Amino acid sequence: MLPKEYRTVTNLSGPLMVVEKVNQVRYDELVEIELSGGERRRGRVLEITTDKALVQVFEGTTGIDLEETKVRFLGKVLTLPVTEQMLGRVFNGRGEPIDGGAQIIPKKRLDINGYPMNPYSRDYPSEFIQTGISTIDGMNPIVRGQKLPIFSGSGLPHNRIAAQVARQSTVISGHEAFAVVFVAMGITFEEASFFMEDFRRTGAIERTVMFINLADDPAIERLTTPRLGLTCAEYLAFERDMHVLVILTDMTNYCEALREISAARKEVPGRRGYPGYLYTDLATLYERAGRLRGKSGSITQFPILTMPEDDKTHPIPDLTGYITEGQIILSRGLHRKGIYPPVDVMPSLSRLKDKGIGKGKTREDHADLMNQLFAAYARGKEAKELAVILGEGALTEEDKAFAKFADEFENRYVRQGEYENRTVEETLELGWDLLAIIPVKELKRVRDAYIEKYLKPRLVKEEEAVTETAAV
Repeated sequence: MLPKEYRTVTNLSGPLMVVEKVNQVRYDELVEIELSGGERRRGRVLEITTDKALVQVFEGTTGIDLEETKVRFLGKVLTLPVTEQMLGRVFNGRGEPIDGGAQIIPKKRLDINGYPMNPYSRDYPSEFIQTGISTIDGMNPIVRGQKLPIFSGSGLPHNRIAAQVARQSTVISGHEAFAVVFVAMGITFEEASFFMEDFRRTGAIERTVMFINLADDPAIERLTTPRLGLTCAEYLAFERDMHVLVILTDMTNYCEALREISAARKEVPGRRGYPGYLYTDLATLYERAGRLRGKSGSITQFPILTMPEDDKTHPIPDLTGYITEGQIILSRGLHRKGIYPPVDVMPSLSRLKDKGIGKGKTREDHADLMNQLFAAYARGKEAKELAVILGEGALTEEDKAFAKFADEFENRYVRQGEYENRTVEETLELGWDLLAIIPVKELKRVRDAYIEKYLKPRLVKEEEAVTETAAV
């Protein structure tokens, strides 16, 4: 049965169109719009009253003639054709290939809105994911099935960090089937080219599916792009048994598009003009991460957002922090010092870090070492602040050691190359090297057994080196 055709478009507002005298139209139904010149556009039903339908037009309403435009309601929702052959491919925000390759031959089509995970069926995240970045792996570990966002700011290198995480991430337990779904929303053509060229050059594209929505693409398309990526991730994780890392950048652009559409619908605004359902909408995306009992695959999310004016209380980072399990915060101060990646470990937090580390997962000393590094860095920063106020002469020998530790921690542990992929073992060894700066009696968060095993051999080597130098 052919879909019924309507010529009753009565109003246009931004990307929205009102169609009157409709019958048996459903919410979220796909719509085909045929312009007077034969051009066809797509849309979906946002709202329905008795005989009116509010339609979002994916390509925008520019050039639509109210009298000549034909509208057909297709009786189905927006779906994504999925197959394992999507790995290594690049798609736009509508799910169409843009890499010059062949069209996808799907094994099935999935509703992009997905289905909520039954909380009873969820399995607890507990398996460590190695990103190769010390400030994440050593201080704020991410585990399989977790949601851990990066809070960044304008001008900070979050895109470079996103590309590095996509290149380097792996599950060290030996599970081979690891994939990355990379979703970019509202980025510039230059940024899109950087990601695609970087992934192709390093070979990371072979295990990556990319969905790219550019800044000049319609705002309405920005709302579907992350749902396409998460639908692809759900297929790879729960039907093809893969560990999938989903990187979403930039969630701020997504929320701005949501605000724009909300304003066009003349909805009552909430905080800073964002719709009152911003929290619910973000939750429908973030809560699609996790593990399911009986399934070996999983979805881990790594959302990235730029905080307007570096404000952590802005609605986007504020609501994201409520939903996700922690945050990695980038520091403008470290960036000005030329330190990459400029991760500020003090306010950063991974709420599930203790679940993915320890004996049999990373190493037995990981938790103690992590806690001691946090404590030593905090005390070192306090000592440096005290030196600024009172002068270095007011510091005790212990304070001077901690101040030196803070500098070395930033320059050797936090700072690393953009293409430097440190194993968790290398990160832990580097942590012990730094603790050798501090007097042993001040290491109050590490067990004596670990000091004997990992720190004392380093101190003995240093003493031997000093003795040899003196002898010469």
